[in-house]
Amino acid sequence: MADPAPSKRPDDAGRAGWRFPILKGILPLGAARFSSEILAGATLASLAIPEVMGYTEIAGTPVITGLYTLLIPMALFALLGASRHLVVGADSATAAILAGGLAGMATTASPEYVGLAGLLAMMAAALLFVARAIRLGFLADFLSRTVLIGFLTGVGIQVAIGQIGGMLGISGGGHETLEKLAHTVSNLDRFSLPALAVSLGVLLVVLGARRLSPRIPGPLIAVMGAIAANWYFDLESQGLKVLGEVPSGLPEIALPKVDWSLSLLSGLLPTAFSIFLVILAQSAATSRAYAARYNERSDENQDLVGLGAANLGAAFCGSFVVNGSPTKTEMVDSAGGRTQLAQITTCTIVLAVLLFATGPLAYLPNAVLSVIVFLIGLKLIDVEGMRKVFVQARSEFWVASITAAAVVLVGVEQGILLAVALSLIDHTRRGYRARNSVVVANETGGWRARPVKDPGEYLPGLIVYRFSHSLYYANARQFSDEVETLVAQAPKPLRWFCVDAAAIADIDFSAAQVLRTTISRLSDQGIRVVFVMVTAHVHKELDRYGIPGMIGPDAFFSSGDDLIDAFKASAQSDAGDSPSPDTSG
Repeated sequence: MADPAPSKRPDDAGRAGWRFPILKGILPLGAARFSSEILAGATLASLAIPEVMGYTEIAGTPVITGLYTLLIPMALFALLGASRHLVVGADSATAAILAGGLAGMATTASPEYVGLAGLLAMMAAALLFVARAIRLGFLADFLSRTVLIGFLTGVGIQVAIGQIGGMLGISGGGHETLEKLAHTVSNLDRFSLPALAVSLGVLLVVLGARRLSPRIPGPLIAVMGAIAANWYFDLESQGLKVLGEVPSGLPEIALPKVDWSLSLLSGLLPTAFSIFLVILAQSAATSRAYAARYNERSDENQDLVGLGAANLGAAFCGSFVVNGSPTKTEMVDSAGGRTQLAQITTCTIVLAVLLFATGPLAYLPNAVLSVIVFLIGLKLIDVEGMRKVFVQARSEFWVASITAAAVVLVGVEQGILLAVALSLIDHTRRGYRARNSVVVANETGGWRARPVKDPGEYLPGLIVYRFSHSLYYANARQFSDEVETLVAQAPKPLRWFCVDAAAIADIDFSAAQVLRTTISRLSDQGIRVVFVMVTAHVHKELDRYGIPGMIGPDAFFSSGDDLIDAFKASAQSDAGDSPSPDTSG
């Protein structure tokens, strides 16, 4: 059972007097929670240290840079972010985008490559700060859940395939996923028996620990066991490849060492923008989910400050981009952590490792990290999510599948850009062919909706047409066609045509011109156009386009009852004005 929510929400603390934009993810903190946060931070450290070392295999940076992501970047978000739960660190999706964007620009793990990785982190930070300045936190909504499932599934497939060679002790070849797979298959006869044995042992330990309890640090146990086995049996002399010396101490704080130029910045901008989109979407989705779980308010715009600072810290400490991590956030939550104090604890433990415990890492077999990353990739492949999308929304399943295929076959950077495009196309598709209806009376005198293809009048001489989307250039033709069809099929005489505008949130210039033309055509046929339930914003837009001048200010009704009363009064007035039949003779 989850722990109860804190007695005061973060925003309540602000109203009580805490007005500094720091420590929002920690304060208020009751003394009773202190030990739980420390324990959760220690648990995160034991699970995340081997994981982030594995992420360096994806990113192509030295293994020490993974540890750096758990130091300054994580601490900066803990201090400056708003979320009490979001854990920021190395992430497989952004690491894969980074590796794809830098492919061919420098030798992986070289100082030039690390400098370019730091520059990408700095550019991502700049985009995050700009997004905060103009309050673009809402952009996270433009990556639909469907395409995120497809994107992360594609990343998982790409990551898992890329590690098969390392698990077998086969040196990597090629940059693209299929190239790596082809290289591994063509060199299967050159596999290393010690590497295979170590890989199988790590798989057994990690999967066995996961089966017993998610709190058992299986990856950490596997790392320590592999180091001990290599040291004791001298597996390196039998051809097993190891990490080698890992530098100790604190990272050097400096600007990324690159040849600064506008051409370099412009060349990296598409990759930085792709990273920015993933950080924005994944971090916001994760922070919202955990804020909702504990009845707290999320603040994506303040989180952008923390995320920007974290990536700036990554750039200055010689690391690579960091992101809000769903897996690490769940690690802390499962261990009982409810504030960023858990992450500060993790930073402290990582600091101790950097200062005193990097020596044994030199004996760590490369195959161990390949297995850890392989399992991370498998975990990203959301088979159940894809199955649900297939069953519940078939068209969206194909969108997710196309996104996953693009990531695997073309690249992560192209995949995320395609994901954004498909999200926008899917949104546009839904508004382009809006599911409109005609409102008719039911048996009890109330309202009910019928499809436009099965029209009817609410009262003789009155049609009520409900348009279920904002009116804009792409669906204005649908509006015009459906109105003309309804008028043509209506019993004669048709006196009023009412547009139910409750669902219309906006009207653009093109749609307004179509609306004016439609009103003129109906007026020429002696049919009056009226509106019901128009919002104040849409009413202002109609005023700007001159619609009330065409139909009269009394053609707007706030409710269905007002509409019906006015229509009946108009009908009676017209009947009273009609000349009496001539009965003389």
